[in-house]
Amino acid sequence: MYISYQWLKDLVDLSDIDVDRLSQDMSLTGLEVEGVDNLGAGLKKIVVGHVLECEDHPDSDHLHICQVDVGEEEAYQIVCGAPNVAAGQKVIVALPNSRIAGNVKIKKGKLRGQVSMGMICSLEELGISNAVVPKAYADGIMVLDEDAPIGTSIVDYLHLDDPVIEVDITPNRADALSMYGVAHEVAAIYDKAVSLPEVDMSAFSGDLQADFDLVVDDPDLVPEYNAFMVKNIKVAESPLWLQMRLIKAGVRPINNVVDITNLVLMTYGQPLHAFDYDRLGSGKIQTRLARPGETLVTLDGVERQLTSEDIVITDGSQPVALAGVMGGLATEVEDDTTTVLIEAAAFEPGHIRTTARKFGLRSESSLRNERGINVATIQEAGAYAAQLMVELAGGEIVAGVASQSHLDKSPIEVSTSVEYINSQLGMTMTYDEIAKIFDQLAFEMTGDESNQFTVAVPRRRWDIAIPEDLVEEVARIYGYDKIPSSLPEIVTTNVGLSASQALQRHSRQIMEALGFDQVVAYSLVSPDESQAFPQNNQSAIQLDFPMSQDRQVMRKNLVGSLMTIAAYNSNRKNKNLQLYELASLYNWQDDGQVSQTNHLAGLWTGQAQTGTWQHAAKPVDFYALKGKFVQLLASYQLKGELVFKANTDLVDMHPGRTADVFLVDQAGTSHRLGYLGQVHPQTASRYDLDEVYIFEISLSQIEAADKIEMVQEPLAKVPGSSRDIALLVDDQVTNQEILDLIKASASQYLVNIRLFDLYQGDNISAGKKSMAYQLHYLNPQETLRDEEVNQDIEKITKALEEQLGASIR
Repeated sequence: MYISYQWLKDLVDLSDIDVDRLSQDMSLTGLEVEGVDNLGAGLKKIVVGHVLECEDHPDSDHLHICQVDVGEEEAYQIVCGAPNVAAGQKVIVALPNSRIAGNVKIKKGKLRGQVSMGMICSLEELGISNAVVPKAYADGIMVLDEDAPIGTSIVDYLHLDDPVIEVDITPNRADALSMYGVAHEVAAIYDKAVSLPEVDMSAFSGDLQADFDLVVDDPDLVPEYNAFMVKNIKVAESPLWLQMRLIKAGVRPINNVVDITNLVLMTYGQPLHAFDYDRLGSGKIQTRLARPGETLVTLDGVERQLTSEDIVITDGSQPVALAGVMGGLATEVEDDTTTVLIEAAAFEPGHIRTTARKFGLRSESSLRNERGINVATIQEAGAYAAQLMVELAGGEIVAGVASQSHLDKSPIEVSTSVEYINSQLGMTMTYDEIAKIFDQLAFEMTGDESNQFTVAVPRRRWDIAIPEDLVEEVARIYGYDKIPSSLPEIVTTNVGLSASQALQRHSRQIMEALGFDQVVAYSLVSPDESQAFPQNNQSAIQLDFPMSQDRQVMRKNLVGSLMTIAAYNSNRKNKNLQLYELASLYNWQDDGQVSQTNHLAGLWTGQAQTGTWQHAAKPVDFYALKGKFVQLLASYQLKGELVFKANTDLVDMHPGRTADVFLVDQAGTSHRLGYLGQVHPQTASRYDLDEVYIFEISLSQIEAADKIEMVQEPLAKVPGSSRDIALLVDDQVTNQEILDLIKASASQYLVNIRLFDLYQGDNISAGKKSMAYQLHYLNPQETLRDEEVNQDIEKITKALEEQLGASIR
């Protein structure tokens, strides 16, 4: 919300309060000031000029040579490139040695051989955003009124020396989305009166429905609708003062009719819409929900496919406007419009929010309709707009108003007590002090100090409904900075970490010890992102009111986010990445409830080992990731056996380099912990990445699994023994199958198996691979004899030959 300091001073006496103090006090009481912009502060020697002559430049196809009267003895020659410059215009002139926006100095110079004594300026060159420059002057210079006094400082003429305060309005304070709302707030801060202009309602005492039919199908969707009619208007540019008020408020001037509706919007916070009455055709307005298949071309020229969630304004048959969001193109006010129908209404906020979000039509009107409006001044705002159209567009009011209202406009009564307010604030305020604050707020208060008292809250403050709201108002106006500080008595208890917290901390420590860096990503993603790396057929959890199109659903895995982060780093030349994230995932349960589980995911891409003078660089591969992964799982001390099984069905994963990991408990039941492997090259290329290896496991499953009780055993006093065994097998045989068979065939003294070599290539038959294992034996009680170990090796090799067709090398 942009607030003109001068406009605010017209409503509240601020003669003794400068803008800096006002900004600070507003922030302290709940309306946070983001900044103050004074357009005129940096402008120097810029005046109103009169173009006496305008000729084409002899050496240019777009420049013009102008003779401009700037209030001095002789006219200035200025070369101007604006397409709309012409003789007879009053324009903005930056004189030699002047300063325009951005502290740019304008000097006397030559353009294509012609002397130029300054510059004819556009509004942008005064620091005004092109987004709010009137459309007629968006691509050229600003043409001033004919009565603009020549030589007058443009800062004075356009009232640019007017600080504009930018306020960040929180959703609960939608009443401050209007000048009147802010004026009431400022008046309460300084205990001053609000001076609001009176609206003469006498011309609207009759019933307009004698000539005009208004039908409201559902009062719950449209609790109030008022229609005013003004005829014989002349659509033209708005007066300069009105245009400047809108520009300072961040609104682009269009024409006098549209500008009046926008001025009332900023004044009252009441959205209005102006229909060209003659284009309605039917002489009827009907509000209802849209019907399936109906369409509407809105003012932006886009055809909208409507649904039964959209409230529409119709001419009795066809939609002519999206209620509370945007009007229709067919009834737009144009230059030839003579009769205007003004809509001042209230709509059900939920439907307005749904429609605006669905069509991406967030506007000043939809914002206020979503958050709420002052129901007490709906009709007054419409009447004020009609009066302004008489004054500024030469119109004539058609007596009466078509109105249907089902709103309670009486003040909201909220009861509380002095004792309750003091208990909540930790203060000892008196009844009179509290009464004084509510008097500053212009809230009527009845009751006494000994019992509860009642505060009648005007409808302009629809955010106040319960005693706690009254406490907040007292604290705000009294001053948060004046409330004494006190520390509550808290009995601390050292409860330590929960099992889940301890597991998460342990996982972070291990991952960082393994060389991974932690990242934190958004839990909300776009629907397309949620489809990456699917693990089940469940649909993602959709938010009813997402923050943006990119944050609509809860993510179903972590690796998708890791891929996005890796792509971001890779695009910035950071290619060697070891990343992990530990976070919660959310999925639907069979009973329709949402489950929350903790997951841990890792990503590794680039170099597993950087090159040195001693060692060549080594890219990461499946086995490098698996080694880290096994170390991580080993640190959890899980009771049972970890089993890896190839998985060729995971979407977005390489079918030959992906494995599920299972924990087989003592009862023989398998529990899937997660998976690891290489991202499919096609998927990796979508992220503009090379080879990428990932894993993801469920920490909730890890937490639920039985753990080995760590018992310290004495070190063996006798040496162990080891044997190497190399075998040639079909390349379809997996490492897990070989390990399972070795363990099943070996004696109890086999304590460890390590794969130390894998080879395919020269001297190896096609379809075969060579695998070498080191087997470690240990009998803690006595030294193993070679005969015992050799017999066990023979038993193992026989089993490998018979059951897996292995050839011992």
